[in-house]
Amino acid sequence: MQINAMLVDQDDGCLFTASSDGCVKIWRRVYGDGLHTLIISLRYQPSPVTCLALCRSSIYSCFLYHGSSDGYVNIWEKEAVSGRYNHVGVLQGHRFSVLCLAAATDRVVLSGSEDATIRVWKREIGSAFHTCLAVMEGHRGPVRSITASVEDNVGGVGLLVYSASLDHMVKVWSVKVTEKEGEGENEDEEDGDGEKEAEFKMDPVLSPSWVKRQKSQRD
Repeated sequence: MQINAMLVDQDDGCLFTASSDGCVKIWRRVYGDGLHTLIISLRYQPSPVTCLALCRSSIYSCFLYHGSSDGYVNIWEKEAVSGRYNHVGVLQGHRFSVLCLAAATDRVVLSGSEDATIRVWKREIGSAFHTCLAVMEGHRGPVRSITASVEDNVGGVGLLVYSASLDHMVKVWSVKVTEKEGEGENEDEEDGDGEKEAEFKMDPVLSPSWVKRQKSQRD
């Protein structure tokens, strides 16, 4: 079947491959050789897997995300002791296929979709529960690729998000993910206010040549 995505876990050297048969396979390199052996096949639903992302929650455990053509993002958690991957849930919200994923931090994941939107997801500390913090709209076609860099920000995490679409546009977004007061002090306390924790704006970086060309076209 068609291979749609790959990624490497730098911490343990495993290779992840995603296929149109709905399966994610994990391969480990044979020590001292270029050969790889298949160690695990992950499958939760038959929909083609389109993209992958990995967030490491600790030295020994991580969360694997895979987007599917059914519009869902499936979540797998790696157990620290056994190394086994368990399916812990799905992220729902996109109306069409999820085409790209990006791990912004160890708890923030971005998803881009055929529905022309980008969603910002944040995982709660010590849990597999995720909240959709924001839906970014602005593209006129499917979002095909997305990446992010972390910026210094007081009172939270600042992200510079780049998204590329089939509308022939690359857009730049400034995203601030704030930390709620008291978050992380007691992981067993319930979150009471349920307010959104992200602010975003489209912040295009325009090159002088592009601006000059646009002015000449208008004239």
